[in-house]
Amino acid sequence: MFSAITRVFASPDLRMKILFTLGIITIYRIGAFIPAPGVDYNGVQRCLALGNTDGGLYSFVNMFSGGAMLQVSVFALGIMPYITAAIIVQLLRVVIPRFEALQREGAQGQAKLTQYTRYLTLALATLNATVLVTMARSGALLGCEPGEIIPDDSMPVILLMILVMTTGVAMIMWLGEQITERGVGNGMSILIFVAIAAGFPGSMRQIWVEQDWRVFTAICVIGLCLIAAIVFVEQSQRRVPVQYAKKQVGRRTVGGTSTYIPIKVNMAGVIPVIFSSSVLMLPSVAMQFNQPTPGEEPSGIFVFLNQYFDGAHPVYMATFFLMTVGFTYFYVSITFNPNEVAENMRKYGGFIPGIRAGRPTEGYLAYVISRITFPGSLYLGFVALIPLIAFVLIGADQNFPFGGTSILIMVGVGLTTVKQISAQMEQHNYEGLLR
Repeated sequence: MFSAITRVFASPDLRMKILFTLGIITIYRIGAFIPAPGVDYNGVQRCLALGNTDGGLYSFVNMFSGGAMLQVSVFALGIMPYITAAIIVQLLRVVIPRFEALQREGAQGQAKLTQYTRYLTLALATLNATVLVTMARSGALLGCEPGEIIPDDSMPVILLMILVMTTGVAMIMWLGEQITERGVGNGMSILIFVAIAAGFPGSMRQIWVEQDWRVFTAICVIGLCLIAAIVFVEQSQRRVPVQYAKKQVGRRTVGGTSTYIPIKVNMAGVIPVIFSSSVLMLPSVAMQFNQPTPGEEPSGIFVFLNQYFDGAHPVYMATFFLMTVGFTYFYVSITFNPNEVAENMRKYGGFIPGIRAGRPTEGYLAYVISRITFPGSLYLGFVALIPLIAFVLIGADQNFPFGGTSILIMVGVGLTTVKQISAQMEQHNYEGLLR
C-alpha cells in the first residue's frame, strides 16, 4: 500500500492534482462549520445537546451535508439540492423530447443539460433554505425553544440567511467543478464521499461508547465483509457478446471485430435507495409540521404514521424494501433503452451471435436486463435495510455507518477514483496503482 502511495506522489502532475483536490476538500469542510449570519453558535450547541435530532429527516439530509445542516452553517444545505436537481433532469429526459435530444448531441448537449441542472439547483436551494430557516426560527429543527438559534428573526436577517445558504450551494457546485477540471475524480462525487465519511468516525465512536467492545468488534468484522461483498457485486457484470460484420470501404476492409456490452448487476447505482428514502421521509416531515398541541387529541393519520413509520417497524422495513426494488426496475428502464441499443448496433453492422438484428435483438436485451435487474434490486433492498436492522438489534441510530446509502456511495466513489488514478499513472509510468 505504501509503495502504491509513493508511486502516486512520484508523478508531479498527479501529485499536484491530488494536493489540489485535498485543498478543495479542506475548504468544503471548513465551510461546514462556519455559522450562517444571524445564527447563535452557542444556542445551536445547546440545542444539539438535547439529543432531539436522531432519525427521520435528520439522519438522511444531515448525512449529505456532512453534519453542516445541524450546525446551521453557510454550507448547511450541502450537496443535496444538486443531487435532487440532477435526478430530476435525468428523469425529465423521458417526458421532455428536448432533453432527450440534448442528451444525444454529445458534449454540447451535455453542457446545456448541466446548465439546466445548475439553474434548478439554485431554485431548489432557495426553497430548501427557506424551509430550513423557518424550522430553525421556530425551534423545530433541533427541538429547542423559538429564538434560541436565531435571536434576531427580523426580515432582513432571515433574507440574508436564505441568500447566504443558497450562495453556499452555488459555492459547493463551483468547488465540485474545480475538482473535476483540475483535480482527481468527479468533483460532486468526491464532495458527497467527504460529507458521508465525515460522520463515519462519530458513528463508530457512538457504537464504542454505547455498546461493549464485543459488539464494536463484531460490527467492524461485519462491515469489512459487507464492503468486500459490495465491491464484488459492484464489479460484477454480464457481458453480452457483439460481433461487427466486415465491410469493404474503398480498398480497405473494416469491421470484423468482437466486443461486448457490459451490463452491471447494479445498473441503477444508489439512486433507488435515495428515491425510497426521500419518499419515506415525507411522513416524518409531515409529523414535524403537524405536532398536536398539549392537551389536543392526535389525529388518526398522525397516530398511524407515528406507529408504522418510525424506522423500526416491520411495515416500514417491508415498504422500504419493496419501494427500493420497484424504483430499481423503474430507473433501469429509463436509463437503458434496448430499442436504442439494438438500433445503434444495426446501423454499424453489429449483431449478437445467434440473435437476428432488429426486434429480436431488442427482445433479447430486454430479457437479459430484466433477469440481471432482479438480483440487483434484491441486493440494493438488502443493503438499504442494514441500518434499520442495526437500529433494532443494537439500538444504533439510522446513521449507522455500514449500510444503506452511505456505504454504497463510499464504495462506489472509492472504486471510481482509484480507477481514474490508476489510469493516469499508466499514462505516465505504464504501471497502475495496484499491481
